[in-house]
Amino acid sequence: MQIKASSSLARGQPGVLHHINPRLIAFEHTRGSRQKPHTLIFVGGLGDGLGTVEYLADLAEAFETTPWTIFNLNLSCSLGCWGMGRLGQDIDEIAACVRYVREYKEPFYGTGKVVIMGSSTGCQDVMHYINCPNPRPAHPIFDRDWVPIVRPPVDGAIMQSPVSDREGILYELEQGTERNSPEEMRAIYDQAVENAKNNTYEEGEEVDTVVPLSVTGRIGYGNFTPLSSRRFLSLTSPDSPEKPAEDDLFSSDLSDQRLAETFGMIGERGLLKGKLLALYSGRDQSVPPWVHKGALMNRWENAIDAGGKEFWDPRSLVIPNASHQLSDPDQTEPRRILVQRVTGYLYDTQRATS
Repeated sequence: MQIKASSSLARGQPGVLHHINPRLIAFEHTRGSRQKPHTLIFVGGLGDGLGTVEYLADLAEAFETTPWTIFNLNLSCSLGCWGMGRLGQDIDEIAACVRYVREYKEPFYGTGKVVIMGSSTGCQDVMHYINCPNPRPAHPIFDRDWVPIVRPPVDGAIMQSPVSDREGILYELEQGTERNSPEEMRAIYDQAVENAKNNTYEEGEEVDTVVPLSVTGRIGYGNFTPLSSRRFLSLTSPDSPEKPAEDDLFSSDLSDQRLAETFGMIGERGLLKGKLLALYSGRDQSVPPWVHKGALMNRWENAIDAGGKEFWDPRSLVIPNASHQLSDPDQTEPRRILVQRVTGYLYDTQRATS
């Protein structure tokens, strides 16, 4: 099938808007009345929301003759709210979507497969879902009245552009901008880290403080989205690689021990029934040139399969010439490869016995 890189969700897509709960929605890409028992739940990255990742149009087109539909999940931290989000809340909402999909589809179509897919920082959500304790640990401030949620297992997991936010911002600092030299940006960043560590919360340690927009605008985060000190420290993880923060899952300098605590815990948690497919972009703009993408993915494969069971999907690869979200004008071939890998992976997941 020929895929045009200019295809876009902006043209309009048929489907169903699902209200998973009063504050959580997902859009199911589906055409006609053909039964679709299997589901790909898609989670975007920082700043993404419904309809912002263009290659979903290609996947939706490829799914037309298959028993799969896409649920584009709109997390509470989607679009402009990512700076106040956290992975724990994200995976609670993904769990709610998984349960909803099963309850919604099984009475009509029988037991179907459910796969979760993340793009960019959405990969942190996918990894956190399948590797952290179940129920997850409570946050000492925001989960005081939280009722522990047991996450249901999923049949598969896909990560597209699983990049390091920390290494991305360090590369930004190294390059500098027209406005600020690398030395000036480093000084601004170091001061922001110090301020965030010294004043992470206020109002009796119950409310997030916010990094000034004048600061985030100068160091690569933009000056339109509020970014809490807590999430800033998680994304930038200034004490890495010795003490990586929650969001620092994919940096190239993390120790084997750290990978054992993340990728290596997937088998023990029992939340991934199938395999993990990782699709890294070969020309990802947010990845520094010092990162050897192939070697990094080999380390992930070794960590995830260290327990003896093979969780790494052999279709995983660095897609040649692919940009971060495959949205540039020259992405026809990378998008074709992505669709081919994802549909092949889902076909095998569909055939696998539970």
